[in-house]
Amino acid sequence: MLANARKAFAVVAVAVAVLLGAGSAQALPIITIDEDGHGSIDFGSGPLPMPGVLAPDPGPGGLASVLTYDMLGPPSLVAGDVLLLEAIGGPFLDVIRFNPAGTGGNPTYHASVLFYSDNIDGADSLGDTPSPPRAFYTNILTLLEVGGEGHNGVVYTPVAGQPGFVDGFVVTYNITSDSAAVPEPSSLMLLGTGLLAGVRRWRKSRLNG
Repeated sequence: MLANARKAFAVVAVAVAVLLGAGSAQALPIITIDEDGHGSIDFGSGPLPMPGVLAPDPGPGGLASVLTYDMLGPPSLVAGDVLLLEAIGGPFLDVIRFNPAGTGGNPTYHASVLFYSDNIDGADSLGDTPSPPRAFYTNILTLLEVGGEGHNGVVYTPVAGQPGFVDGFVVTYNITSDSAAVPEPSSLMLLGTGLLAGVRRWRKSRLNG
C-alpha cells in the first residue's frame, strides 16, 4: 500500500489545505523517526506510517546497509548531514542524513532520511552501523541532543539551505535516539475520501504542469 503513496508528503499536505480552505497556512508536517525503524509523518490529521528499512546509502561515503526512511515524495529536499552530539564539545555519535530523490544518479531512488546510529554499546538497534558514513555532504549541521540516556534526541526544524529543508513546507523532525517504539497507524486509509480527492487533483495538476 505504501507503493501507492510515494508522493504522499506533498500530496497529503495539499489535500489538507483543500479541506481546510484555500486561505489556510502552509502545511506543517512532523516527521518522527527513531533508531529502531519506527517512523511516521503527520500533517495534522493523524500520522501516516513511514517505517524504516535497511538499504544501501547512495550518498557520499554511504554504507551498504543503513536504516532508511522513505519520505513519501517531498517535492524537494535539501541534501546534507546532521551530526548529533550528546555533550557540548564531545564527539558526534549519530548521523542523520538527507538524500534527495535521484541520489547517486539512480532515477528510482526516493527522497529519504537515513539514521546512522553508533554501536558503542553494541549493535542493539536496527539503525546501528559499524561506522558513520565514510564521507559527508558539504552541507553539515551539528545539533546537541537533549534528554537522559535511554531516551534522548532532537527536535529539528530546518530553514532554507539546511539539511532536510523542503521548499514550500515547514518540516519538523522529531528524532529519537535510544528510544521506545513510535506508534504507527495500521493503514493508509487514514487519508479518508476527502484527502484522496485532494490527491487526485494534485496529481492531475502536476501532470498538466
